[in-house]
Amino acid sequence: MSNLLEATDINAGYGEMQILKHVNFVIREGAITAVIGSNGAGKTTLMRALSGLIALQSGAIHFDGQMIGKLPAYERLDIGLALVPEGRLVFPDFTVHETLRVGAFARRAHAGWKARRDQMYALFPRLLQRRSSRAGSLSGGEQQMLALARGLMSMPKLLLLDEPSLGLAPMMADEVFSQLRAIRDQGITICIVEQNVQAALGLADYGYVFEDGQVRMEGPAADLLGLGSIRESYLGL
Repeated sequence: MSNLLEATDINAGYGEMQILKHVNFVIREGAITAVIGSNGAGKTTLMRALSGLIALQSGAIHFDGQMIGKLPAYERLDIGLALVPEGRLVFPDFTVHETLRVGAFARRAHAGWKARRDQMYALFPRLLQRRSSRAGSLSGGEQQMLALARGLMSMPKLLLLDEPSLGLAPMMADEVFSQLRAIRDQGITICIVEQNVQAALGLADYGYVFEDGQVRMEGPAADLLGLGSIRESYLGL
């Protein structure tokens, strides 16, 4: 399994505040990679740095064989790297249909967007039922499905997901995780930041544990889930 994304010795933060500290991070093509850690560990900053929403202070990022560390976010989207941000951030006044159309903004996604929209409706039947509804009127779970579908409309090679189960009822969160498996089965590589450690590691192939802006531990997700330190710190077992 080849590496789709490699971050090498990256440092990033906000202004003079450094959050990520000499992070080395790899996402393998075709896999689901989970990033776990406590609040403030640097997980969301990692997603923003990889997607181009914040600039690197130093270090390098390679994606699909191309150096992208200095590319703006929209150019990273154009080459197949899409972020579904924490909190979903759908446009409340756009309908479901309009949101999916906007999701095909990237140049690589212009052609065939209607067929892809229909694929999204097949993957997320609730969106088909609500296709004329404004995004702001949807439930939290429906908005998360819409945010996922919007990201998929860009034809990503890599889908970055920041806290997709945040604020969802357990049953709806389970449905979202089930859909992520279906997305991976379509050949899309996924990296997920998630507070639900058991669900994230149960879904993933490989995992990273972040602490204080650094990688403290990494390995096969099943191995991490079986570690006593992980179960005690994050699962209360």
